[in-house]
This record gives sequence, C-alpha cells and structure tokens, in this order.
Amino acid sequence: MSVPLLTKAFQASAAVAGWRFVNFSDVAASSRVAQAAANTGPIIGVSDGMGAAINEMVDVHMMGIVTIELGGTVTAGQTLSADANGRAVGVVGAATTTRRVGAIALEPGVNLDRIQVLLVPSVIQLP
Repeated sequence: MSVPLLTKAFQASAAVAGWRFVNFSDVAASSRVAQAAANTGPIIGVSDGMGAAINEMVDVHMMGIVTIELGGTVTAGQTLSADANGRAVGVVGAATTTRRVGAIALEPGVNLDRIQVLLVPSVIQLP
C-alpha cells in the first residue's frame, strides 16, 4: 500500500511513464521534469501511475512509500537508482564514482515488477 507524504505536479518536458524515477530536465531554464535516464542525475521522486504526455502535468511523489517499476532484479533493503528508462535498479558503481539514489526497496522483485519503495533521494560517493 502506497503512502505518499508529499506529491507535487510538474510540467513534463517529454513523455513520462507511470511508476518511474523523475528528474529535472533543464535546471537552468525551467522546473520541467522528465524520466530519469541514468544513475548520475539528481532524482527528485517517482511519477504516479498515470504518467504524462509531453507538456502535460505529472504528479511526482517526493516523500513517502510509493510504487515503482523495476528494470532488473532487486532485494529488499537494496538502494535503488534509475536505469535508462527511469525504472528502478540496484545501485552499483566503480571506485571514485558518484551515484544518485532515489529509494530503498521494501520488498524483492524482478524486471518489470512493481514494488513498494521508501523514497530517499540522496547521493553516494564511492571511495
């Protein structure tokens, strides 16, 4: 059961599918959002189940427990970031890299499953 604590509507600069990590698409010129496309950009939340078409408004859950679609196999408690399609994948990286974390998995799952996560936007600097 999802328990979003903070949800804000943003204009989508490109199509955003439901249950995907979202980030700002052009921080210098606007506050429009797009699906996150890598684990290096700042994740601000997860799109609601409806998503949005280009230039439409999309509700982005920014705090709480929400549903997200997976892009691979994850375990409960694993830190998650975005794959190229905004789906949640486990955070991995080489030494001296920075990775953006969007959530912690509250249950295990496999590719294309929808699971509950705790939103915890943060940055990990690997030694």
